[in-house]
Amino acid sequence: MKTLAQILIVAGLATMLACGPNKEQLAEQARLDSIRIADSIALVEAEAIRIQDSINAVLAEQQRIADSIAATVTGK
Repeated sequence: MKTLAQILIVAGLATMLACGPNKEQLAEQARLDSIRIADSIALVEAEAIRIQDSINAVLAEQQRIADSIAATVTGK
């Protein structure tokens, strides 16, 4: 009975090792992860650029308003 249990344990361990991903699968997963991370970084950078463009547009509008007010005050 003890020998049967040992054989089953060894067989179970061998099965778990055999079912794991091989080197090619690990390499492919690493490649896909790298692509996913690069895509995520690109999205974050694009969003940062969009936000900065919005900030610049608001600053330009504020400057236009300030110039308009200054021209009105000095024009009187």
